[in-house]
Amino acid sequence: MSYCKKLGIKLPNFDREKMLKVTADSPIWVHFGAGNIFRAFIATIQQELLEKGLTNKGIIAAFTVEPKIIDNVWMPHDNISLRVTVSNDGTMEKLIVASISECLFADKSSNDWTRLIEIFKSQSLQIVSFTITEKGYDPKGETMKKIRELLNERKKVGAPPIALVSMDNCINNGDILKKGIGDSNCYDGMSFPLTMIDKITPHPNEEIKKKLETMGVEGLDIIVTEIGTHSSGFVNTEKTQYLVIEDNFPNGRPPLENVGVIFADRKTVNLVEKMKVGACLNPLHFCVAIFGTLLRFNTMADAVCDMDIKRIIEYMGFEEELPIVTDPIIINPRDFLEECINVRFPNTFLPDDPARITTDASAKITTRFEDTIKEYIEKYPTKLENLRMIPLLFAGWIRYLMAIDDDGNSFKLSPDPLLEELIKHVKNIRLGQQFDAHRHVKPILCNRKLFKINVYETPLGKAIEDWFMKLTESRGAVRRTIRLIKKYDSISLD
Repeated sequence: MSYCKKLGIKLPNFDREKMLKVTADSPIWVHFGAGNIFRAFIATIQQELLEKGLTNKGIIAAFTVEPKIIDNVWMPHDNISLRVTVSNDGTMEKLIVASISECLFADKSSNDWTRLIEIFKSQSLQIVSFTITEKGYDPKGETMKKIRELLNERKKVGAPPIALVSMDNCINNGDILKKGIGDSNCYDGMSFPLTMIDKITPHPNEEIKKKLETMGVEGLDIIVTEIGTHSSGFVNTEKTQYLVIEDNFPNGRPPLENVGVIFADRKTVNLVEKMKVGACLNPLHFCVAIFGTLLRFNTMADAVCDMDIKRIIEYMGFEEELPIVTDPIIINPRDFLEECINVRFPNTFLPDDPARITTDASAKITTRFEDTIKEYIEKYPTKLENLRMIPLLFAGWIRYLMAIDDDGNSFKLSPDPLLEELIKHVKNIRLGQQFDAHRHVKPILCNRKLFKINVYETPLGKAIEDWFMKLTESRGAVRRTIRLIKKYDSISLD
């Protein structure tokens, strides 16, 4: 204990042994997809409740894939991790996170499956939450199948309904989770609250690991799994964090409002989530990752500090996204946007890999932009032709699918469930050669797995094709194109 204090590591201030026993006997919360943001944020707010004496129970973590992480990261550290919060001035706050009582592999081949059934049958269970990324909610996928089976086990014993809470970056995430579980009477009375979660949490970083090792903190090997998940005994993250939840918990919930969680009605949460995921953060973050990759920046901070890239996201955010945002009142959209662009994204002391942001890009581009396009179509159809940076980003993403950077060198594309299906449309394009952009671009934009709307029924299709032609004119065309971008006239929606 004195050693940790000497290193400036904050220790948990609660009786962990008591927490383990009480949670095992009467669990209240199980979380699926216990990755880095779970340990950096969700687990820490429950720890705050434990330290304040407002609960005596922890959270049970569950994985549906990759038991290697449990064996190599969680078990060696007794389910305890180190959170490193990195500020813009380089200072690091270090916290031992010890609120996770168990870590289970949710698979019938594992002995943990019996324990999960037992947990789901518990009368005390209140919350089952998720951070499993957009693709995890596929109704035909293994994760949703397993959740259906566990809920059926709960129904068999007549246990009360609980809250099933998606904390993924999807607009209407609660509805997406409900659809993923499917039409079934196994969730009669269950609630599916909407949420908005926000805390940039990159992969564990080698430089931060080295700094910790220099201080004397050992055993922090970074594990990279076959599907590209990065995990370690520590997580690195930013200080800023938001969690807004629709207050709908049929079997009760921990008093999370005492540790910074904002509870609101469904309409307000939906507005906050649309503001963040569909306008003021995630679309811009995705844009930085795409152009950062094409221009071969190693970190998101370096990319956003590039004035050409910054000009794109400033215009996209303030002139194309913000005008259609409905103010949710509880968080000011303009302040939030300015904080993202000028404080959070440029944090050079918290390196984030553009490849992390471009992972599963086909799913992200849908959730980030479809509602924005619909909003313009339904409310401001004559303004669609004024959009500049959104179609540029779409063209940049298609240019990214070529896996050729702006200097003409190849790079590795991030994992994506639709990757093979998409790259076939651009794999034969060569920089500087003539080609029919319409023939290559339209099959991607009209892919129903990406969009429910027909982009070619709007002016966006042609605009995207025009940008794509510019971005592929020659080596250096990406830099040349975005460098020539000047501030367009504002899009007035009056």
